[in-house]
Amino acid sequence: MLDFSIRYLQVLKTKLEGLNLTNILDPDEFYNKQILDSINPYLQSERFQKSVKETGLVVDVGFGGGFPILPLAKLLPDVQFVGVESKRKKVDAVKLIADELGITNVKLVHSRLEDFLFDKKCTVTFKAVGTIGDYLPIINRTEGMKVFFYKGPNFEELEGKMIEKLKKSWKLEENVEIKVPGTQQRFLVAFSSQNVPRGTSKILVKLSENL
Repeated sequence: MLDFSIRYLQVLKTKLEGLNLTNILDPDEFYNKQILDSINPYLQSERFQKSVKETGLVVDVGFGGGFPILPLAKLLPDVQFVGVESKRKKVDAVKLIADELGITNVKLVHSRLEDFLFDKKCTVTFKAVGTIGDYLPIINRTEGMKVFFYKGPNFEELEGKMIEKLKKSWKLEENVEIKVPGTQQRFLVAFSSQNVPRGTSKILVKLSENL
């Protein structure tokens, strides 16, 4: 993964210079805060590992500069990954990075979360996005699912009340600290869907059509 990190950063500094996909440009810091921060939740959570192995399909929402989707795809070449991102420039940039790094088990979709239908069993990840309360209620699905959020320090203080309001639809299954060198306190927060899955006629993009 260290060689992967070096090559990743090189692409960002050359072919994608000026897009500002990350402000972390020191090699050691990039390895810790982008690469290890992307894969350590999987390495340190048995629940996350179990979900990924059971579904064989991970959907990363709001992948930005390619994190955690590309490091996870590198770590898990036999798992299929789909990225959902609302900004076209980031979709195109991360496609370029994947091609440059030889990552072939990733497909990237330009879509907003509220316009996306999860119509296959999958494991869903969110990293460096808004609050849990913003995203869980707008997930459209026809299948049961597990959702994993990468969170920083004090998230319980900031989001605890919102999580409590979601308990009829989503069960909190795990809240575990993830250790990443050189970073602030990190947590992996896992939810499973509780109620009967329902989609909507307004859906524009289906997961099953992007595999």
